[in-house]
Amino acid sequence: MNAPLYTTEILRLAASLPLASSLAAPHGRGEKRSATCGSVIRTEVLLEGSRVIELAQGVQACAFGQASAALVQHFAVGKSRAEIGAARDRLAGWLRGEGVAPVGFDVLAPAKAKVGRHGAILLPFDALIAALESSAAAPLVGEGDASG
Repeated sequence: MNAPLYTTEILRLAASLPLASSLAAPHGRGEKRSATCGSVIRTEVLLEGSRVIELAQGVQACAFGQASAALVQHFAVGKSRAEIGAARDRLAGWLRGEGVAPVGFDVLAPAKAKVGRHGAILLPFDALIAALESSAAAPLVGEGDASG
């Protein structure tokens, strides 16, 4: 008998994701859209030095995208951009059958055989990385010294 694609744990994670939120004064913002399924994730980050101290996500995605976003929400706090990028690469490799998943992400194992779902699972990491990249590029409009 085939195991279910959407396990109770995946659905529980998807439902645990906070409603779309935003940060009062984020250091970076990123948005990514999946070309294959249309999922969209918007992420804002607050940093302390090079480490994420808070993030907010707006998620319009399937249960796998939502579950992955919930995992990223907890995983990212305290991590640097390098650690987040490495975890994203590790997750992508694991989805392809290489290596092991980052801690906690193995709950998404039912999607490994569904290549079309891999993009939705990686999307929260991609939006977070885009937010981190925007924080390094320039201050966001409306932030910083208003004199000039």
